[in-house]
Amino acid sequence: MPDITSYLEDAAHFPGGHAEGIVFPRTAGEVAAAVQDAVAVLPIGAQSSLTGGATPMGERLLSTAKLDRVTGRSPGTVTVEAGVTIETLQSFLAAHDAWFPPAPTFTGATAGGIVATNAAGAATFKYGSTRQWVQGITVVLSDGSILTLSRGELRAAGRLLHLAGAAVPVPGYTLPRVPKASAGYFAAPGMDAVDLFVGSEGTLGIITAVTFRVVSPAPAVAMAMIPCQSEDQAIELTSRLRSKSLATAIENIDRRSIQIVVEDGVAAREQVTFPAGTEMALFVQLELPHGMTAERAFDEIASATDPAAPDTALVRFCRILAAEELLDCTEIAMPEDRRRMAQLIAVREGVPAGVNQRVGMAKASVDGRIAKTAADMIVPFDRFAEMNTIYRRGFLPRGLDYAIWGHISDGNVHPNVIPRSYEHVERGRDAILEFGREVARLGGCPLAEHGVGRSAIKQQLLQQLYGADGIEQMRAVKRALDPTWKFAPGVIFERVG
Repeated sequence: MPDITSYLEDAAHFPGGHAEGIVFPRTAGEVAAAVQDAVAVLPIGAQSSLTGGATPMGERLLSTAKLDRVTGRSPGTVTVEAGVTIETLQSFLAAHDAWFPPAPTFTGATAGGIVATNAAGAATFKYGSTRQWVQGITVVLSDGSILTLSRGELRAAGRLLHLAGAAVPVPGYTLPRVPKASAGYFAAPGMDAVDLFVGSEGTLGIITAVTFRVVSPAPAVAMAMIPCQSEDQAIELTSRLRSKSLATAIENIDRRSIQIVVEDGVAAREQVTFPAGTEMALFVQLELPHGMTAERAFDEIASATDPAAPDTALVRFCRILAAEELLDCTEIAMPEDRRRMAQLIAVREGVPAGVNQRVGMAKASVDGRIAKTAADMIVPFDRFAEMNTIYRRGFLPRGLDYAIWGHISDGNVHPNVIPRSYEHVERGRDAILEFGREVARLGGCPLAEHGVGRSAIKQQLLQQLYGADGIEQMRAVKRALDPTWKFAPGVIFERVG
């Protein structure tokens, strides 16, 4: 039997991981056989979960690592097995001048994992979350049967979905009207059967293959790093770029996040510097005309302040920066400069990596009960500044160290506690429950893109959002498709009865 030690914890550092064993199936048939032979199964991909959803609690682990093939392509779609990473997917598509837009920032995530959590990324602002891009799936059900669904072929009749011989009740709650929601089971009258599994976090079936829609030709994407002297300036700049539709995505990291990548040497390694007084840095993705050369782009940037400059998206972008006196300190990596773009992305990714490392170190050296204590919340953009103020007012009086980063263009950020004791974890959880109530009040969703998992605090947020009756309606869906609670027991909600 393989050593399973490295599989007993995911990126959330959720405590107590233990497993019966682990299997590495290579086909949907082998997945089905493993399911039939098991009492409880937890499917895992990259184990990049930030909710404990990929930490086993006695189940048999089923890794999708060997389900790693791209199996089909058409002009508008690509079909991949569940273990194919986003990096592999995008590299394959790039060779065919295509692109998968809603991919999360972490390119080690797997196709099955992003479908299971309805993951979203930087480009959600323009392209939406994973759900809208799933054209079909193959899934193994709890009895070992293999089900293949294509979007549009099977819909619920009102609030009842007849699927694989089961009558599945469609919950009656209403999902928040925001671009991102990874908050339990999708529900809508007449819903497509595919959507039942998207965002179900492995609790209803094991996804073995996915057909994604893709964009072709792939756009030329540039990235700008803009150091802002205040949060207000960053929010105002984001608002202007949103209103002019001049960005595919805008991400943000706060002052504490900047300190982390500097302390950890990430900024120095990637040759990225932040001017003194930077309170928030923005990372802006820009789509340039297909085939645009770097020479032409630099000419447009250089002429942006000239009233006679051509009226292009890049010129308009630079004029907005100039009006904020930010053009001279902004760095723009052109599409051809993939190395520099990768360096800017590495700095952005260094923030969650640095926070997770600090959580892991505190867990190992201070208290084994310490776990990731973070929120993943979204509000309508016009309430974003108000929500950011609420985050600070929740953390500071509790004496907590924290960092906030995320997808400012969506109004979705990740307030994270950097705990130095278990007491900090407890205080952080209290703050996050408070944030969840405020997010709902502002018309947002307290569970935007990471899912619910085993996290007690996220399960509480889910109940705050939908009420006890809403959770019971989810359990009814689970019982209809997985009556013995075989798949991912304890993920999203606990078993009752």
